[in-house]
This record gives sequence, structure tokens and C-alpha cells, in this order.
Amino acid sequence: MKHLQGKPHELPGNRQSLGSYAARHFSYRVEAGVALISLNRPERKNPLTFDSYAELRDLFRNLVYAADVKAVVLTGEGGNFCSGGDVHDIIGPLTQLDMPGLLTFTRMTGDVIKAMRACPQPIVAAIDGICAGAGALLALGSDMRLGTARSKTAFLFARVGLAGCDMGACAMLPRMIGQGRASELLMTGRAMAGEEAERWGFFNRLCDPDTLVVEATKLAQDLAAGPSFAHGMTKKMLQQEWNMGVDEAIEAEAQAQAICMATNDFHRAYHAFVAKQKPVFEGD
Repeated sequence: MKHLQGKPHELPGNRQSLGSYAARHFSYRVEAGVALISLNRPERKNPLTFDSYAELRDLFRNLVYAADVKAVVLTGEGGNFCSGGDVHDIIGPLTQLDMPGLLTFTRMTGDVIKAMRACPQPIVAAIDGICAGAGALLALGSDMRLGTARSKTAFLFARVGLAGCDMGACAMLPRMIGQGRASELLMTGRAMAGEEAERWGFFNRLCDPDTLVVEATKLAQDLAAGPSFAHGMTKKMLQQEWNMGVDEAIEAEAQAQAICMATNDFHRAYHAFVAKQKPVFEGD
């Protein structure tokens, strides 16, 4: 497994600039505070490899310290999102590994989702065409999902003799679409069409394929223009409160909100309101 190959410029306090990061296994660019990550093996429907898994993990880990990235769009090229693990580069070699090697791999893939959930930036997945296997988990690990009517999302693990409990699926999917629906998708491996995915709450909304990435980027830009520190706190609370009772959640939110009230963005919003102006947030 390889570590992050880019050399982001170090800023005081370990804050980094990832705008010039040179990705090796997918395309990456930052514009106006939005990082666009695009899986770019369209001839194979954008499958993941050992190296792309590891680079995604390391990139999302580094986004915790990225001063210039306020939101992320995750998508795929060529009319598909991601077809999952590459049959030749991953599935074949896995059949040759011993148990310690297999566990190292499954922990590494789970670490991609952990890194996505831990990075403070909102992640918007733009999903067209095939979204299968580990690709469906990348979508599930995102904060918001825009899809198309022609998209097909499938948790394929049962079809290759594996359990549906992969990369956090059994924790996240029932919370999103319900226990019964999640059980059906994880046990049958059938594809969920775009309109069904929207109806079940997997997609926030459907878009035309030609405007999908544009609309996802616009959503990410709107989020990036907002109070990014506060957005990060909301994301953190949404994650942490899965394992809390109501009383503990209320106390945790009291502490989180008090921290946000001490930010400059909160004061900017107040003074803009008094002046009848639109606040300009800076994320501090």
C-alpha cells in the first residue's frame, strides 16, 4: 500500500494547501474552495485498485488539515461512478492472500470510509451509471448524493460469495434507507435504480446526466461559501451521535454550539444581519 504521493505546502499549525496536490490514481483539482475528485478509468467503469484505495484514504486524511478546501465533489468519468474493486487488480490477487493479508486489505478499505467521515469538509457524490460494490460504499460514505435516473447502485458482495457487511455498510445503509430495505439490497445484491434510490432517501435528488457534476459542484460551492468550521462541527456531530442517547447528544450539541458561537464567522453573521448585508464567511 502506498502513502500520499503529493507534497502539499506546509502552513503554520500543520495546516496545508492541497490545491496543487498531484494525484496519481484519479484526477484532482481545487477551484474556489471545492476539491473535485474524479475516478478516471472510464474504459473499465472506474474500478478501484489497491493503489487508488490507499491514495483516496491518504487524501481524505490530509483534508483534515487542508486550509484551501471547504467542500468536496466525488464523481467518476465516462458516464459511470465506480464499478467497485478491479476484478484483475484486486479480486484475483485476494484469492491468493492468507488471512492476515486479507484482514490488512479489508481494514485498509474500511479506512477509506473512516477518513471520509472524519474529514470536516462536506462530501457531495455525483453518481451516474454504475455505482457498485466498493463504489456504492464511496457513495454511502459521502455526506450527500446527487444521482441520475439511469444510475444503478448495487451492493454486490453477496453475488461473489461475500457478506454485505463491508466498509461500514451494515451501520450506514439502514440509517439511510431503513433496516428492511438495507437487508434486501445487502443480501440480494440487486441494483437500485435512480428513481428508487431517490424515493428511498439514498439520493438527495436526481439530476440530468449532462448537468449532474455542475449541480453537484454548485451545491459544494454553496457549502464552501458557508460557515465551514460550523459545517465541520455539524458533520462531526452527525457521526458521533449515532452512538449516543438523547441526553448525551443534547449535551454534546450544547458544547459544539458554544464552540461555534466563539468563532469569527458567528460574529460576522451578526454584524452582517445588523447592517442588512449578506455575511461573508471565512471559516474561522
